[in-house]
Amino acid sequence: MKEATLERNTKETKIRASLAVGVENGGLCGKSGIGFFDHMLNSFCVHGGFRLTLEVTGDLEVDGHHTVEDCGIVIGRLFADILGDKSGIRRFGNRYIPMDESLAFCALDLSGRPFLVFDADFTSPMIGDYDSQLTVEFFRALAFQMGATLHLKLMYGDNDHHKTEALYKAAAHAIREAMEPTANGQILSAKGTLA
Repeated sequence: MKEATLERNTKETKIRASLAVGVENGGLCGKSGIGFFDHMLNSFCVHGGFRLTLEVTGDLEVDGHHTVEDCGIVIGRLFADILGDKSGIRRFGNRYIPMDESLAFCALDLSGRPFLVFDADFTSPMIGDYDSQLTVEFFRALAFQMGATLHLKLMYGDNDHHKTEALYKAAAHAIREAMEPTANGQILSAKGTLA
C-alpha cells in the first residue's frame, strides 16, 4: 500500500485529501458537497482499490465546477506523488465496463505526458446536483495532474447516471491495472525514462 496527502487552498475551494492505493477495501471517506459526485468518487475508489479521505469546502453557491475540477487536480497530484518516477509499474491499462444498458471504455498510459481524449455525450444537463458537463472537467484535471494519457469513450447508453458511472469505473480499473507492479522493477520505456 502507498499513500499521499495534500492540502490545496484557493479563493474558490479548500481541499485536504489523502489517497492510499492497493487497499483491500477501497472507498471514499468524506464529502465534496455534491451528492452524485461523491457517489462517483466512491465507485471510482471501490473499483480501483483506492481509499480517498476528502475534506472539501467549495463555492457551491456559484456551481459545482470549481469543486469537481479542483478535486480532480488534487487527486491527480496525489496519484503523481504515489507514482514517483513510475518505475516498476505496468504503465498501461485498459478496460471495458458495462453498467446496465451503457458501455464505457478507458485506455490509459501513465507516461508522464498528459493528454485527454473524451468522447461521451449526455442528454440531461444535471444528474441530481451534479452538472453532467463536469465529468470531462474532472478527468481532464486528473489526467493532467497525474501525468497520464487518458482516453475515455462511451460506446453507447441511454441513462446518464449509468453512462457516467461506467466511465468512472472504467477509468478506475484502467488505473489500477496500469499501477500493477512488474517483475523487474524497471521503468517500462525504451528510452529508460517517462515524460
